[in-house]
Amino acid sequence: MRYSGSFIHTLKEVPADAEVISHRLMLRAGMIRKVAAGVYDILPLGLRALRKVENIVREEMNRAGALEVLMPLVIPAELWKESGRWDVYGKELLRFKDRHEREFCLGPTHEEVITDMVRREVRSYRQLPLNLYQIQIKFRDEIRPRFGLMRGREFIMKDAYSFHAAEDDADREYQNMYDTYTRIFERCGLDFKAVEAETGAIGGRFSHEFMVLADTGEDVIVNCSECGYSANLERAECKELNVADMPSEEVMLPLKKVGTPDVKSVEEVSSFLKVSPDKLIKTLVYETDGGEVVALVRGDFELNEAKLKRHLGCEWLVLAEEDTVRRVTGAPVGFAGPIGLKIRIVADYSIQGVINGVTGANEGDHHYINVNPERDFKVSAFADLRMAVDGDSCPRCGGSMGLSRGIEVGHVFKLGRKYSEAMKACFLDDSGKEQSMIMGCYGIGVGRTVAAAIEQNHDENGIIWPVPIAPYQVYILPVNCKKADIMETAERIYAELVDRGIETIIDDRDERAGVKFNDADLLGVPWRITVGSKIKEGKVELKRRDSAEAELVETDRVPGLLQDRIREELKVS
Repeated sequence: MRYSGSFIHTLKEVPADAEVISHRLMLRAGMIRKVAAGVYDILPLGLRALRKVENIVREEMNRAGALEVLMPLVIPAELWKESGRWDVYGKELLRFKDRHEREFCLGPTHEEVITDMVRREVRSYRQLPLNLYQIQIKFRDEIRPRFGLMRGREFIMKDAYSFHAAEDDADREYQNMYDTYTRIFERCGLDFKAVEAETGAIGGRFSHEFMVLADTGEDVIVNCSECGYSANLERAECKELNVADMPSEEVMLPLKKVGTPDVKSVEEVSSFLKVSPDKLIKTLVYETDGGEVVALVRGDFELNEAKLKRHLGCEWLVLAEEDTVRRVTGAPVGFAGPIGLKIRIVADYSIQGVINGVTGANEGDHHYINVNPERDFKVSAFADLRMAVDGDSCPRCGGSMGLSRGIEVGHVFKLGRKYSEAMKACFLDDSGKEQSMIMGCYGIGVGRTVAAAIEQNHDENGIIWPVPIAPYQVYILPVNCKKADIMETAERIYAELVDRGIETIIDDRDERAGVKFNDADLLGVPWRITVGSKIKEGKVELKRRDSAEAELVETDRVPGLLQDRIREELKVS
C-alpha cells in the first residue's frame, strides 16, 4: 500500500470525548470515526486489524469443529418472549415495530435465534453434538456508550452455540472452546488470563472470561499467587469466616440508641461515633421478583449484587427506592438497620465477626451502638455476599489474593437447558425418549479485542501492534522522496517485500521526515525500514516499533531477514 493512495488521516490533537487510550489512538491513527454515540465508521486501517482478528477466530473455530452460519440482526419479539427474556433483558434491548405493528428487536446476542434454528432441523441424538458460530454485528442500547470500540452500542462479535445430548459431551465441548480461545488470544499476541465469571443476563451455570491484562482495564481480576485461582470481581469467592477461630476478649455491651443528626454514610457515622468502619453493619434493602429482602454487609466492605442474586435465586434485583426503604424499615435512607424488621434478612459472613457493632435504628437521625448479631437480630442465612478485596484469603488454598486489572474480550458459558427447555428444543434419545438439548455459548468481541490490544501495547507516541493483528507488518520510510536514489532503494525493497507476501506500506508522501516518523510511531506498524543517507554504504535502518534501538542492515538482506522474523512472530513454520 502506498501512503499517498491510502485513506489514512491522522490527527495531532486528542479528541475531547476520547476517555481511554485505545479510543484516543484509534481516532488519532485514522482507524475509526464517530457517527453517533457508540456507533463508528471503521476506516481501512481499522478494518485491516479487525479482519486479522476475525481470520484468526475463524481459523481456530473451524479447526475446533465448529460450523459457520449467519443469523439476522433483526429478530422477531416472539422468540424472545418464548425464552422469557423480552421483559427481563432491560433497555439495552432496542425494540421497535415494523409497518405492520409487529414487534422486533436488534439482536444483542443470538441464543433465541440459534435455538429456533436448531429445533427446526435436529430431531435425533445422531445429529448431535453440534457447534454453530457466526461473526456478525450486534447492537446493545447502552445507557452510556463510551471508550470507542471498547463499549459501543454497535459492535462486531463472534458468537458460537453448541448443542448436546449428554452433560459429559457438553463439558467436553466447553473445554474444547476454552482451549480454542486460549489458542486464539495466543495467536493474537496478547497477554491474557482466563478467570471464573458470572453468567449475567445470558444465564447459565458457570463460565469463564478471557481477560487481556492491562493497567487501564475497567475490569478487576482477583488472583491467588499461590494456587493460581482467578476470578473477576463479581465472581471472586471470599472465604467463610470461622468464628470459632476468632477468639475475642471484647465483652458484649448493652444495646443503646444514640442520636446521629444528619449522619448517614459509613464515613460520617464512623467519624461521628469514633469507631472504625469494620464495626458498622450496612443494611441494604432490595426489591426482587420474589419480594423485598434486606442484605447486611460490614461497613468496610461492599455488597456484591451478583452474589446476592445468585444466593437468593431470583431473576432480578434492584436497590430499593427511598419510599420502599421507609415502608420496610420506617426510616429514611441512611438510618436503616436489621433490629426489629419483619422481613427476610441475609448477611455476609463478615457480619458473624462483629461485636458491639453499629447499625441504623430505623429512625431518622438515630443509630444503635453495641449491636450484636443473633442477640439483637436474627439472620435467615449467612453467605458470601461481598466484594473481594486486596489481601483476602484464597477460598481454595488460603493464600493471599491480590487485585489486577483487565479487559474482557471473550466469554464461555455452560448454559445447560435454560433456552432449550423454554423453547422446546428437543431430540429423541437412543431409546426414543424426548429430551431437551444441553447448550453452551461462546463469545468473542472482535472490535474489543483490537481495542484491548492497543490498551496493552502502546507508548506515549502511539500504538505498538502485535505482529499477528497489525494492519501492516512493515513501514518503509524514505526520509526524502525528492531524492531519486532514496526512492529507488525504497521502491525496490517495497516490491521485494510485497512479492514475498509481506504486508507493507511505503510512505511516499512529500512530507518532512519528522511528520513521517511521528505518523509511523502513531500507526504502530511493527517493523520500520528507514531509507536515508546510509544507502551510500548499501544499508538501511531497521527498527522494531517496541525497541529504542535500530540496526543497520545491508539493503539486499532486508527482505529475507524480515520474512524470517515475521514468520517466527506469527509462529509459522
